[in-house]
Amino acid sequence: MALKTTIAFRGMDNSEAVKEIVESRAEKIERHFPHVHSCDVVIEQATKSRSQGNLFSVALEFEVPGAENVYVSRDAGKDHAHEDVYVAIRDAFEAAHSQLEKLKTARSPT
Repeated sequence: MALKTTIAFRGMDNSEAVKEIVESRAEKIERHFPHVHSCDVVIEQATKSRSQGNLFSVALEFEVPGAENVYVSRDAGKDHAHEDVYVAIRDAFEAAHSQLEKLKTARSPT
């Protein structure tokens, strides 16, 4: 079953390259956690500055049947690593993977 993934861009233009990275990350999540039904992604360019880099925020929400949805938000804040949208996406998906792994472990019979 293909994981239903929706991607929204805020404060920036749509990017096919970014969409491909998000879809690739979502496929990896699906391979490890086949019980996940959908993934909603919001990528936001948090600041627009001529003198400093633009910061990106990434929010993910995964629908998990029989459990509360898993929500991850990586706010740009002052993390200048998130001047790179790909780093912000990576960080958000890594955090989601950790949360989904904890949920999977908690649901497993001992």
